[in-house]
Amino acid sequence: MRAIRADEHLAYVRSLPSASFLQTPAWGRVKSEWTAESVGFYAGPVLVGAGLVLYRQLPGIRRSLAYLPEGPVLDWARADVPALLDGLAAHLRSRGAFGIRMGPAVVTRRWHAGTIKTAIADPTVHRLGDVTPDESCEVGAALVETLQRAGWRHQVVAGGFSAGQPRYNFVLPLAGRSEADVLAGMNQQWRRNIKKAAQAGVEVRVGDRDDMPQFHAAYVETARRDGFTPRPLAYFDTMYAALNTEQSDRLRLYLAHHDGELVAATTMVRVGEHAWYSYGASTTTKREVRGSNAIQWQMIRDAIAAQAGVYDLRGITDTLDEDDPHLGLIQFKVGTGGDAVEYVGEWDLPLSRALYGAFALYMRRR
Repeated sequence: MRAIRADEHLAYVRSLPSASFLQTPAWGRVKSEWTAESVGFYAGPVLVGAGLVLYRQLPGIRRSLAYLPEGPVLDWARADVPALLDGLAAHLRSRGAFGIRMGPAVVTRRWHAGTIKTAIADPTVHRLGDVTPDESCEVGAALVETLQRAGWRHQVVAGGFSAGQPRYNFVLPLAGRSEADVLAGMNQQWRRNIKKAAQAGVEVRVGDRDDMPQFHAAYVETARRDGFTPRPLAYFDTMYAALNTEQSDRLRLYLAHHDGELVAATTMVRVGEHAWYSYGASTTTKREVRGSNAIQWQMIRDAIAAQAGVYDLRGITDTLDEDDPHLGLIQFKVGTGGDAVEYVGEWDLPLSRALYGAFALYMRRR
C-alpha cells in the first residue's frame, strides 16, 4: 500500500468495467473542503486496487478522519482482502488519521420490483430489510464478516441511510436490453407518463456549463419545496468542470422544457458501464406535463446508447410504511422495473480510540 499519482489511479479505474465516480481522482477536486490522496493496493509489484482518500482535519488538532466514499476499488473476492485492509490502516495511520470510514460498493442483498410491490401492499411489512431477498450475495456477506472480525464498526442511522452514502439504492439493469425491453419492464403509470410528456410537447436536451444556473434555480426551488438544504451553484460548477476535465462527457446536464419553460433538470454521471442519476430538480408549475418522467427516460435511453449495463437511481430508505413520506420515492423508482440493492454500508475503524470517541460524540450531538 502506498500513495500513487492521480494518473496511475485514473488508469486503474479505466482498466475496469466501472467504479464509483466517488472513487475517481476528479472527485477529490470536487470535495475541495477535504484533502485528497490517491492510494494503491499492491500484490507484489502489481497494482490490484486503488482508492480516493478524503482527509478532514479535526478543529484544533493535526489529526484527520480518512474517508473513502463508496471505496476503495478492489476485487472484494480476493483471499488477501484482510491483509490489504491492514495495509490501508497502516498507511492512513502514518498520514495522521485518527480513524477511517469507508463504504465499499459491494452488494449484500437484492430485491426485484415485483417483490417490493408485494411487500408494499402487505400492511404487516414495514422495512425492506425484513423482506426475503430475491438474491443474497456471498461476497458481500463474507466482507461483512471480515470487517467485523477486524474491528470495523458498522455505521447506520434511522431509515436505512448510512452516515454518508446511502446503504440502499435502486438500480435499473440495462445489459443486453433494448429501449423497448426497458420500456416494457416499466409499470403502466411510468409508460403512460412518458407518453403523456411526449404528447404534451416536453423537449429534453443536453445542456452545458452555461446552463448550470437554470438547473440550480430549479434545484433551489425543489429544496425549498422538499425541505432540504441546497448546495451552492459553485459546487455544481466545480463538479461539472472537474468530472468532464478528467473524462469527456462524464457528467451530463439535462434540461426539460415545455413551451420554452423549464420544468425539470438533472445530472447524469457515467464511469465505464455504470451510469448514475446524480441530482434532480423540478419546478412546481406544469407538473402535469410529466417533465420528470421525460427527463429520466432520456437519460436511460442515453445510458443504453452508451452501452451502460446499469442505470443507478441512487439512494432509497428501507421504509415500506405507507405513512412514511419516503415511501413515494421508492414507489417512483420501483415503477422503472429495476431492483433495490443493499450494500455492505459504511464502516469505521478507530485508529486512535480517544480521538475517535471524541469525534463520534461530536457527530451524535450535531
